[in-house]
Amino acid sequence: MDNKIRLDIVTPQGLVISEGVDEITATGSEGEFGVLPGHVPFITTLKVGMLILKKGNAAEFVFVNSGYAEVTSEKVVILADSAERAEDIDVERAKAAMKRAEERLQHADKIDFERANAALERAAIRIQIADRKVTR
Repeated sequence: MDNKIRLDIVTPQGLVISEGVDEITATGSEGEFGVLPGHVPFITTLKVGMLILKKGNAAEFVFVNSGYAEVTSEKVVILADSAERAEDIDVERAKAAMKRAEERLQHADKIDFERANAALERAAIRIQIADRKVTR
């Protein structure tokens, strides 16, 4: 792969993405980071967030539900709880999940606040990513 970096995204359900890209941007536990071919190696945890894959002038958006990223000069391996390409996100399901989470948060004294807040965050990010799809 000339001047590309290999990206593999793996979830418990299997391989989601395995391809060469020009650039990767992800949300790590210490903030957003970008990776280009030849990057210095590191390992980090990932927060729930958006992964941006750039190929030429095109950008593709992927939802990542926390996990780990291992970066080498030639490859990025992401092990995630779940991951979905923008075009695979079920927006209606995400909106329903967001509504349920918002309703649960209104009764914070009777529910697990952190769990409901995490569900709300996942749903909001999925909806945001689904709106983006692929840009050129």
